[in-house]
Amino acid sequence: MKKRLSGCLLVLLASVKLLAAPYQVQTVAENLNYPWSLAFMPDGSYLLTERTGKLKQVGATGEQLAAVTAALPELYIGAQGGLLEVLLPAAFEQNQQILLSYVCGDAKANTVCLASARWQQQQLSDIQQIFKAKPYRQGAAHYGGRMLQLPDASIVLTLGDGFDYREQAQNPANHLGKIIRLNIDGSVPADNPFVAKDGYAAEIFSLGHRNVQGIVFDQRNKLLYSHEHGPRGGDELNIIRAGGNYGWPVATQGIDYTGARVSPFRQYPGMITAIWHWSPSIAPAGMTLYQGELFPAWQGNLFITALAGKALHRLQMVNGQVVAEQRLLTELNSRLRDVRTGPDGALYLLTDSANGQLLRLVPQ
Repeated sequence: MKKRLSGCLLVLLASVKLLAAPYQVQTVAENLNYPWSLAFMPDGSYLLTERTGKLKQVGATGEQLAAVTAALPELYIGAQGGLLEVLLPAAFEQNQQILLSYVCGDAKANTVCLASARWQQQQLSDIQQIFKAKPYRQGAAHYGGRMLQLPDASIVLTLGDGFDYREQAQNPANHLGKIIRLNIDGSVPADNPFVAKDGYAAEIFSLGHRNVQGIVFDQRNKLLYSHEHGPRGGDELNIIRAGGNYGWPVATQGIDYTGARVSPFRQYPGMITAIWHWSPSIAPAGMTLYQGELFPAWQGNLFITALAGKALHRLQMVNGQVVAEQRLLTELNSRLRDVRTGPDGALYLLTDSANGQLLRLVPQ
């Protein structure tokens, strides 16, 4: 009976049209060159990456405080490759350590790398490469590259399937199409799901992914959410479980760019089905779980930026399920790369272009 009532509640909620809280969009900074990732500094400034290789610090009122060309080992910039995520671990104020994900190698052989560094006095120092995904691949697409620190201080890093190597997402011996979990020094946690299993890369946390570019942890409900790009349609929102197989390319809602079926299966035994999907594709990029105070009606909602869809998608969540969806910021007509909940409760976004912007969403 309880299950039935829960189902009825979800249907009722889904039938209610979401109303946008009155908001206004403020421009914090402009003239950013394909900004990719945003982090908040303890002093109220912003640290952001540009895919083209620069790490920038922007003041609270938008002034540029620093712009450093990141001297990362083997940094490769091309198409979707370059400098990706910047993450400030929980101990940043004590040791100034940051983590940077980026593409390393060259046009013929490249992969995703993770570097540890120090951000002190607006300079990048003590740069050390602490992880390199295997194997190398050719081309410059589907890297993933998003990071998150979990409550136990471990780091999860998303890794794409390399586009032309999609079958490798099901190969447990490598890192293509996987989400991996590492200690903050790049070593492998002893409790990773496949750490002692023959034929499995010890870093793997989950597999069967295409191109994961959004990942957040819901501390209240202990849920790890990620989203990933499908081909033509079939973009997915998933709840990530340790050791889970998420199906790509064996099971998918999408079709290939040629119009052919990628697979005859939308679901497959032993593989986890997405909790939400988009067809046609919106090309999801960033994601945040809203837990601020400026928009009380948005508490616990997921916000997802869309590149092709040129919108901010608001997903109302109940017990790990999507019960309603709303598209915001369509009036901007901009590709949206990243979204974060700021310490002030505002939503912050990065637009994806050679003249990118840092935007702030606040109540009207």
